[in-house]
Amino acid sequence: MPAEKHDLIHEMPESKEAIHYLKTSNNHFAKLFDEYHEIDHAVHHFEGGAANTSDEHLENLKKQRLNLKDQLSGMIREYESSASQ
Repeated sequence: MPAEKHDLIHEMPESKEAIHYLKTSNNHFAKLFDEYHEIDHAVHHFEGGAANTSDEHLENLKKQRLNLKDQLSGMIREYESSASQ
């Protein structure tokens, strides 16, 4: 069974423009965005069987990915809220 995609554009297609704007105008967002995608790639790498890792390490990566997604989602919502006013 293929691993589910968790990239932000796939997860939040309605926020595609906000994500693009924040990636190009907010260094902190861009750094978190890159870190999120690096971790997401690593999770897919391990889940796809390309390499082995412990269950604990994989779970830690997933927790880091979720934490970053929460931070990024909050920044996106904040931007969208301020842009709509």
